[in-house]
Amino acid sequence: MTLEKQTVVIVDDHPLFRRGLTQLLATLPRFELLGEASCGKDGIDLVKTARPDLLLLDLNMKDMSGLDVLRAIKAGDLDTRVVMITVSDQADDLIAALRAGADGYLLKDMEPEEMLENLQSAADGRIIVSEQLTHLLAVALREQKRPKDPEEAGLTEQEQRILERIANGKSNKLIGKELDIAEGTVKVHVKHILRKLNLRSRVEAAVWSVENLGKGKH
Repeated sequence: MTLEKQTVVIVDDHPLFRRGLTQLLATLPRFELLGEASCGKDGIDLVKTARPDLLLLDLNMKDMSGLDVLRAIKAGDLDTRVVMITVSDQADDLIAALRAGADGYLLKDMEPEEMLENLQSAADGRIIVSEQLTHLLAVALREQKRPKDPEEAGLTEQEQRILERIANGKSNKLIGKELDIAEGTVKVHVKHILRKLNLRSRVEAAVWSVENLGKGKH
């Protein structure tokens, strides 16, 4: 099976890291690098022009925060998936990125093979978080008042089916295909799930599901 080609843009202010990531992506024919930028402002312009499938974005840059770049991309009419690649393993940074709409959060010091595996998963429409960071999310969620099970949350059977698939990192498009419903319908259900669970991002919903239902890959 031939995998769909994925176009990529890299925005990072460390030239060596950009070069390393470029070489890594070149080892997989499914990735096509459209360009790179060394600062947030140029990065936003490049993404708006090139409209890549995937943006690999540094969290801390000299001119502006990667979170601001992320918000600008998510506010635009773009289907680009955004994966933060950073040295920060702080729970606050992770949660802020996910709540701003990041599709993934990876640490720069991960092994190259692991990095490629995660980027392939992101290209397949999955939400990815460095494994060592999922416990930080779980702890942060435990500290806040939330329902303990689907009954307490008042989730419908369809919402529970969707939540299970969110826990496995599946995108709205993939969930829609599996359940034979429109992507827009999935979006509405996801909004309801987040409201009922008192959560603000689908990654938090995945962690809640794993913590409370034991479902999902992690």
